[in-house]
Amino acid sequence: MKKNKANKNTSGNIAQNKKARHDYFLEDKFEAGLELQGWEIKSIRAGKVNITDAYIIIQNAEAYLVGCRISPLNQASTHVIAAPERARKLLLNKREIDRLMGARDRQGYSIVATSMYWKKCWVKLEIHLAKGKHAHDKRDTLKDKDWQRQKERMMKHSV
Repeated sequence: MKKNKANKNTSGNIAQNKKARHDYFLEDKFEAGLELQGWEIKSIRAGKVNITDAYIIIQNAEAYLVGCRISPLNQASTHVIAAPERARKLLLNKREIDRLMGARDRQGYSIVATSMYWKKCWVKLEIHLAKGKHAHDKRDTLKDKDWQRQKERMMKHSV
């Protein structure tokens, strides 16, 4: 008989970057794996990760996650020096990296991290090609959201 393992925090979102949806027009979506160390996985399982200011840089045809903070646990090993904000390599295909590089260089896009989640036992990062919003774009987005809420309220009360 198979034993059912209790999957504690092994499904669903780990962290989200809500600020990215506010500051950028998000377009193409990519899924990337992360090259992590053992202490980082333990900290992620404990929920000590922040991707609010995270973005992706491309150097020497390799993609790196910058600005992601993974805080070490108190019980972490003293043999390993923990660097909470180090650049972490992203695992992407060459074709995907070329596409990201081309869009960033030619069309003025940024590459931002929007969410970190579990996929089976692997940590995955959702990244988007994004164009920055101006102040008036942000106001328009807020107006549209507000109008959608008002429409839903009116429909709910009219029934």
